[in-house]
Amino acid sequence: MNKFKSLCAGVVLSGVSSLALAAGNPLSVHVLNLENGLPSPDVTVTLEQKEGDSWKSLNSGVTNEQGRITALFPEGQSLVTGTYRVTFETGNWFDKHDTETFFPEIPVIFNVDGAVEHYHIPLLLSPYGFSTYRGN
Repeated sequence: MNKFKSLCAGVVLSGVSSLALAAGNPLSVHVLNLENGLPSPDVTVTLEQKEGDSWKSLNSGVTNEQGRITALFPEGQSLVTGTYRVTFETGNWFDKHDTETFFPEIPVIFNVDGAVEHYHIPLLLSPYGFSTYRGN
């Protein structure tokens, strides 16, 4: 019984520490499948910052079981005003689910103006359409 309690406490503390770490990160994403209303785990997402006429790679991650990446911005760096691009690698995700898609990737370009401390980019996904918005 003590091992079970220790295991449960470890899981809870791990979840709490992940949330605390993510709370300080200025960028998160969330992918939901509109066909079934479920989260989309295992979607690769990349983050880039616009520098002149090109894009500088900053970070990448993979959505968790809830379809989220809670801390996409590189740890230890400050989010500065500018133009950023988050690219959702949806083609690979649909391939894994034996589903054809019109959108092999979905780039979302957005401006950081410093008005808020945290930016959240949700993606509502289906094989032949998508929607996104500025979340919180």
